[in-house]
Amino acid sequence: MRASAFVYPWDVNGDPEAAAFVAGLGVEQVTLAAAYHSTRALTPRHPRHRVVTAEYAAVLYPPDPARWQGRDLRPYEAGDWAPGDAYGEAAAALADAGLEVHTWVVLAHNSRLGAEHPHTSVVNAYGDRYPWAPCIARPATRAYLVDLAAEAAVRPGARGTELESLGWYGLAHLHAHDKTGGVALGDAGQYLMSLCFCPHCREGYDTQGLDPDELAAAVRAALEPVWRGSAPSDGGWAGVEKLLGEGYANGTRAWRDERARTLQETVVAAVRAAAPEGFRVLLHADPVSYHCGANAGVDPAHILSVADGVVVPCTGGAGLLTPFAEQGRDGAVLAANLTVVSGMGGRPDTLAADAARAEDLGATELRLYHAGLASDGDLARVRAALRAG
Repeated sequence: MRASAFVYPWDVNGDPEAAAFVAGLGVEQVTLAAAYHSTRALTPRHPRHRVVTAEYAAVLYPPDPARWQGRDLRPYEAGDWAPGDAYGEAAAALADAGLEVHTWVVLAHNSRLGAEHPHTSVVNAYGDRYPWAPCIARPATRAYLVDLAAEAAVRPGARGTELESLGWYGLAHLHAHDKTGGVALGDAGQYLMSLCFCPHCREGYDTQGLDPDELAAAVRAALEPVWRGSAPSDGGWAGVEKLLGEGYANGTRAWRDERARTLQETVVAAVRAAAPEGFRVLLHADPVSYHCGANAGVDPAHILSVADGVVVPCTGGAGLLTPFAEQGRDGAVLAANLTVVSGMGGRPDTLAADAARAEDLGATELRLYHAGLASDGDLARVRAALRAG
């Protein structure tokens, strides 16, 4: 199967050996970050540094001033961790090494945006803001995300893009020094704690026949036994309905699904309008539409009618591929995303078997997370697996 490795610009820039090293793994493609959230990353082979700290979510290229002039919401340029056109420099080196370059664009995940523009954030039923999670119901936020996607995805020479966080973000974030694991929220609790009660979402619930004040009170009441540890909060969507009641549960989901679906449609259309012919648009996706996070919850039939395919998390098993494969859409890309960094829970030693299992379940391509973060030993196993396959 065709394989692509995820790479950051700082893995390549300043290291004259990096592009050839990635190409030597046996991948045909790289998925190179063009817009990315804050992170602290190891660079175990770089000749100039070992740790890169990206202090805030930023674009890794110079944004177009004409596109963003006079707008309150606009992308932040990277600091010294990715100066200038860091993306363009890395992309050129990788292309010279014979690799096809696709952009990697993180959208609705931006802590600095939430800190500087608090009104953009998801607000839970208790009134707590989530600065890392822009509310995708807000018209101004949606407009910002659409233009960011079109600009960051369609960089010079890119042959396609992979859009991450194109949907709702919620409580689950793995925030710096995260300490939210004291109560096991499960699927249902995570959903309730991720419901947004900003002014736009309150109006949206009203369109579904739900009084937003009564709904917020119902959410808090439903969570009370969860906080006490006296009620389970798992059980998938049935668990949400049990905790919150079917009427409230289905009304909130209808509003949130509609906002996510229409944003995904608009973003993909904007990217395609800006892109050359043959440019591929994929989404990092979860086949359960009410799920939040980097792998946006989607309806498989809908998203495969909109985008060229999906990138699906498969490190813990490839079962999430099945709902997409069952759609039977000819030509759709179903990329199995496998972590190959053993220190991050990846299994490079079983890559060949995991890839074969993913292919049996419908995968057409592989994504390997992450060529810049993995040790030499991990990548030696990746190289051997790809050569054997």
